Amino acid sequence: MNESPVPTPDRETLLDLLRLYDRPGPRYTSYPTAVEFDESYGEAEYLRRLEAADGAPEPLSVYFHLPFCRQRCTFCGCHVVIAKESETPHRYLDLLRKEVDLVAARLPNRRAVNQLHWGGGTPTSYAPAEMRELWTAITGAFDLVDGAEVAIETDPRVTTPEQLALLRELGFNRISMGVQDFTTEVQEAIGRRQGREETVAQFRACREIGFPSINVDLVYGLPRQTVATFRENLRDVAALRPDRVAVYSFAHVPWIRPNQRRIDPETLPDAETKLRLFFEARDAFLRAGYRQIGMDHFAVPEDELAVAQAEARLHRNFMGYTVMPAADQIGFGISAIGDVRGSFAQNAKKLSVYEAALSGDRLPIEKGYVLDRDDEIRRAVILALMCNFRLAHAEIERRFEIRFADYFARELAELEEPRRHGFVRLPDDRIEVTDSGRLFVRNLCMVFDRHLREKSPGGRPVFSRTV
Repeated sequence: MNESPVPTPDRETLLDLLRLYDRPGPRYTSYPTAVEFDESYGEAEYLRRLEAADGAPEPLSVYFHLPFCRQRCTFCGCHVVIAKESETPHRYLDLLRKEVDLVAARLPNRRAVNQLHWGGGTPTSYAPAEMRELWTAITGAFDLVDGAEVAIETDPRVTTPEQLALLRELGFNRISMGVQDFTTEVQEAIGRRQGREETVAQFRACREIGFPSINVDLVYGLPRQTVATFRENLRDVAALRPDRVAVYSFAHVPWIRPNQRRIDPETLPDAETKLRLFFEARDAFLRAGYRQIGMDHFAVPEDELAVAQAEARLHRNFMGYTVMPAADQIGFGISAIGDVRGSFAQNAKKLSVYEAALSGDRLPIEKGYVLDRDDEIRRAVILALMCNFRLAHAEIERRFEIRFADYFARELAELEEPRRHGFVRLPDDRIEVTDSGRLFVRNLCMVFDRHLREKSPGGRPVFSRTV
């Protein structure tokens, strides 16, 4: 069809459309999502996938989940463990070393790594000597290629100058600092007291030490947030000029995350206010010269994420947006997810189960999923839309030997409504997400989600709301 121009909705119209499109839906960290994982996938299947991966020439991507925190924030949606005794986190390092050894033994010919990430939890809850110990275990088994992306998540409340210096010495070149919100009333509501001054001081220390890339995490939709107070946060963060900013939507899912039950729902911004909070963030960072990356990230124009998106080669995996896609990703630690040879493999979430498996020389795989051909096709479409906001039919046709218009006839028809609302353009040969459509990109991707389509309606939602 010939595509005619569609007017961009004004802000008030977008707020009206919010009522139509704001519904539970995946963030598409993976496709299919983790909801589809099941226990029929176990250690034996994972071992077969690792052996198949050993023959591939590309570098690996590796993620280490360090789950320990000193206390649990009420808003947190991550898989964390509150360490009640000092021995537990150190014993966990021994288990990680054991897991590294077991996995590396299955990859004798493939040890190169181009992306390494320590996430949590709070990775910097470990002492410098323990951090060096883990680094030595990892680099003893795997080889970081030149220019590898080496990243860590930090909490400014517990991260010391000594730790920062060590991380830079070891080779970490990306650091992500959790801020969420500086407002006192918001911090009290989420159980996270974090001074503005200590955060700014750590940011400046990271610059002085020479970290090439610094990311700051903000969250909108938190209890007691207002447009006025969030605007102050945005002003302060933009003044620091981080290389990247993540502005996450708070997912209030107390039926999944019991710690969130301590949040009074009456203190949460309503749906329209929440969208206005994101508008404030988008406008603030665009005015400051940032480029919007994916659905909720911003980067300075010279950042490699911004360059990659402009060239339609941005990628996304369990560690976030990246310019270093790896054909296979290995996850280490409790709850960590790997993406290996067309399958997802997730480790046990309970520390006791994880420890029991490794103590018996078994990999602690709890569940997973093997993608079929249709999954692979839809995954490629969803990744392209989530990362680059555009997709050429020919790319999918060439890669999978299909005719896009025939294979996705139903989906293209369903995109007609968002097209009329100005969210997407549909020329004959491609899909293009508009600037306003970026706010609803999860909804656009849901059109291509076969598993979501096949689920019966009703019951408690398993995803956060899309806006």
